[in-house]
Amino acid sequence: MSTTSGVNVLRYSALAFGVFYGFTHQRSINSTTRAAAAKREYQHKQQLIEQARAEYAKSKNPAPLTKSPLDQDPMDPNFDLEAYFNALAAQNP
Repeated sequence: MSTTSGVNVLRYSALAFGVFYGFTHQRSINSTTRAAAAKREYQHKQQLIEQARAEYAKSKNPAPLTKSPLDQDPMDPNFDLEAYFNALAAQNP
């Protein structure tokens, strides 16, 4: 009878240890998954914020118009006649 009691104690002890181990292991898996999901959500929100900032900056500060080489002032002391003629020739082949 005592050997059967000892075997039963070992069985239930192993069962309790297995349940405890399974519970703690599942908790660690769930916490890792939750942390990864929270990180992905934070990165997504951060990306949306950056996109919104870029769109706001683009709407408030439109790109400056680029000057055509033909719009030069001939009275300007830095006026380049050769560049003006090259741009004129490139525009009207």
